[in-house]
Amino acid sequence: MNRKEFIQSSTLAAFGTIVAPHMLSTRHITTIKALAFDAFAIFDPEPISKAVQTLFPEQSKQIIEVWQSRQFTYQWLRALGHEYKNFWDVLLDALDFAFLKCGLDPQQAMKEQIMGAYKSIQAWPDVGPALQQIKRENLKIAFLSNMTTKMLFRGIQNSKLNEYFDDVISTDELQTYKPSPKAYQMAADKLKLSRDQILYVPFAGWDMAGAKWFGYPTFWLNRSNALPESLHAEPDGKGSSMRELLEFAGNHKR
Repeated sequence: MNRKEFIQSSTLAAFGTIVAPHMLSTRHITTIKALAFDAFAIFDPEPISKAVQTLFPEQSKQIIEVWQSRQFTYQWLRALGHEYKNFWDVLLDALDFAFLKCGLDPQQAMKEQIMGAYKSIQAWPDVGPALQQIKRENLKIAFLSNMTTKMLFRGIQNSKLNEYFDDVISTDELQTYKPSPKAYQMAADKLKLSRDQILYVPFAGWDMAGAKWFGYPTFWLNRSNALPESLHAEPDGKGSSMRELLEFAGNHKR
C-alpha cells in the first residue's frame, strides 16, 4: 500500500468516528454558511517536489527551497510594485532563479516536466468524501487562491470534483495576491456573504494570518505540520486532515 492509499483508507475509516480537532479561539464564530479553500488545502503538491527530485536528486532540496521562497517573494514584490504577473508566470521566473542559484542550466524539456506536475495536480485522498459531506450539510464551497483560474479548473477536473464547487475565485482576476485585503474580499463579494459567515481554510501559516487580519474565521489545514508563523494571528481551529475540518465546521454551521 502506498502513502496515498494508506491516507485514503485511514481517512475513510475515520469519517464515522468523531475526533475533536485542536480547537483554539472560537468564541467569535457565529454561523458558517460557506467554506473557502486555498488551493493546496485541496491539491497535493508532493508530485511537484517529486518531479524535481527525479530530475535533480542531489540538489533537489536546495532547488525546492529556493523555488518556493522566490515564488512568494516575486508575487508580493510585483503586487507592491504594481508590476503584476500571474501565478503561472511567477512560478516560471522563480524556477529560473532557483536553477541559477544552484548553478544549473537545465534543458527546456526538464523545466516543462517540472511545470507539467502542476498541470496534472490532483486532490489529497481525503478531499472527495469530505466535500460530499460538506455539500450534504448545504454549505457552499469555493476556492480562493492565488493560482490562475485555468490552473484551478484543471486540478478540479483532474480530481473529478466538478460538482462540488459553487465558485472558483482566483486573485488573478484583480491582479493581486493574498494577503492583500482586496484578495480576501473577493470571496465575500462572490459568495454574497459576510466575513463571519465564511470559514477560510488555508494551507500555509502566512495565509492563515492574512485571513485572520482580514476578519475571516479560519481553520488552518496544516497538512505539512509546518511551524506557526510569528505574525500574532491565531487560527480558530487547526488540524492536518479534512476529518478534523469537518468536525470543526459541523460545530459552527448555520
